Amino acid sequence: MHVFIEKENKKLTLKFSSTVKVLLKKLKINPESVIVSRNNELVTEEVVLKDSDTIKIMSVVSGG
Repeated sequence: MHVFIEKENKKLTLKFSSTVKVLLKKLKINPESVIVSRNNELVTEEVVLKDSDTIKIMSVVSGG
């Protein structure tokens, strides 16, 4: 699996098969601070990921 973490501008290659929630926990990323896309489609924390996926983890930006 290819993972791009936008905030850190970091690319990782991982062997991973589990949910988005488990991936974020493994990477020590707060799930409330990011949105995740798999193969250019937004996904929820419950979606199961596969080794063949391309994942992008993007920071949520809010302002006021």
